Amino acid sequence: MAPPPPPKVARPELPYRWTQGNAPKAWEEAVAVFGPLRLRPGQYRWAATIPETGDTHVVIDTLTQLLYVYRDDKLIGVATISSGKKGRETPLGFWSVMNKQVKGYSRKYDNAPMPFMQMYDSKGIAFHAGPNPGYPASHGCVRLPLKFAEKLYTLTKVGSKVVIEG
Repeated sequence: MAPPPPPKVARPELPYRWTQGNAPKAWEEAVAVFGPLRLRPGQYRWAATIPETGDTHVVIDTLTQLLYVYRDDKLIGVATISSGKKGRETPLGFWSVMNKQVKGYSRKYDNAPMPFMQMYDSKGIAFHAGPNPGYPASHGCVRLPLKFAEKLYTLTKVGSKVVIEG
């Protein structure tokens, strides 16, 4: 007879300003898929297999500084992020990718490079590759590890859904 499975350890409630439950659910799914999430800044994980078809959507958790990627409602990736710093917080809510550019540049901030840029806000807020120190440090964008941003870029399309909670 097999021993009983270990008890499920519940994640303590975090002080979200706004959540519809997507980020906490994504964290639980990521632990089930990848094991304990002990990612250091700049680290990420991809599932061993990724469905070739299906809609891709993203869940961003500004509280835990993690981004989750789904394809056809199956969690396929998780990465550390750096969201907007105090006074320039990343906006929360439901969004869609509006524009994509492999070599994007910020019109607002001295033409700063935004590799693999995916804009979801009409004011120029996007997720893209950039410095990932492990805490909120951007002007509102969501910075991703370079190789993760590059692969994510190939999986999304204009119209892909984005949920940002925190």
